[in-house]
Amino acid sequence: MTTTTTAGEGWQLGPFRRRGTVLRDVPEATFRCPVSGRTVAWAAKDVFNPGAVVHDGQVHLLVRAEDTIGRYHGTSRLGLAVSDDGLAFELEPEPVLFPADDAWQAWEWPGGCEDPRLVESPDGGYACLYTAFDGKNARLFVATSPDLRRWDKHGPAFAGTPYATHWAKSGAIVTEVRDGHLVAARHDGRFWMYWGEGICFAATSTDLVRWTPLTFDPGDRYLSHRPDATAGTMPWEIHPIPAPTRSLRPLLFPRSGRFDERLVEPGPPALLTGDGVVLVYNGGSNDGYQPGQALFDAHDPASVSARATRPFLAAQTADEQHGQVDQVCFAQGLVLFLGEWLLYYGMADSRIGVASAPVASA
Repeated sequence: MTTTTTAGEGWQLGPFRRRGTVLRDVPEATFRCPVSGRTVAWAAKDVFNPGAVVHDGQVHLLVRAEDTIGRYHGTSRLGLAVSDDGLAFELEPEPVLFPADDAWQAWEWPGGCEDPRLVESPDGGYACLYTAFDGKNARLFVATSPDLRRWDKHGPAFAGTPYATHWAKSGAIVTEVRDGHLVAARHDGRFWMYWGEGICFAATSTDLVRWTPLTFDPGDRYLSHRPDATAGTMPWEIHPIPAPTRSLRPLLFPRSGRFDERLVEPGPPALLTGDGVVLVYNGGSNDGYQPGQALFDAHDPASVSARATRPFLAAQTADEQHGQVDQVCFAQGLVLFLGEWLLYYGMADSRIGVASAPVASA
């Protein structure tokens, strides 16, 4: 399948063309679950929503896979799939990041570990932001790895802040092209991340592990006239009225009548380009999930400069239209590989597809 998708103008990545389905369920993959004590077919039902990096000259996908067991008809675990060409992948036999008998079991069981976003650290190793789902609440979690197979869990991304237990998903860290591949980028000494489900927020970090959400003072103000003001000076004095507490600073909202009218949700790691920071995000509407793009100011990554009015990918193929959730193209992984962008996305919450675009158009 090489269907060409719609493209944006100027600053947007693309145009992307479909390259087909690259991975689906693997019923024969089994491992012994350390929580239930049972041997489970951990990728038997669905394989979807991957994070992606290039490592040792190969594309590595950290994929979300579900079994068929339990109240939610599928605990999620994260497995590793590897490809020499970015198109044909082999899933390794056992998951690499999953609910276990550890400090985070109550946060991750029975829902599991979901929707990984994966980045390479400029200081070495890899960081993964994933959703810990206990069956009722979703929290953004962090794990790090030296090699994509051995992972250390660090718990909530917002630990130490008032938002440690806040409903949180989808952490898309800002990256830049360095030595031909994508690496997490610092801005004024800090890493940046876009996150959220429904509304898009931002957060910063010095180490890719502990994150502080951006907030603002939603208080009021009033003006008083300055009768003694001289020519050329402000004749009004501003009196701010601080709010009792600060609030999360929203960056992107749903838009009525468009592909993102129900929600916006960050997709793969964002990309620093000559135009600014490009964020591929997923928009939700009555037509399903479709990815679009937004541009943020490179000097102020919390300020939106432009936003696409249309999605660049929509459910058209059978694999995209029918599955666990119908009509879904959910972008989540982006790599620079063999001279082109490869965008990996979940297809109907059941399979993984890829679309490619020339690098020169970025």
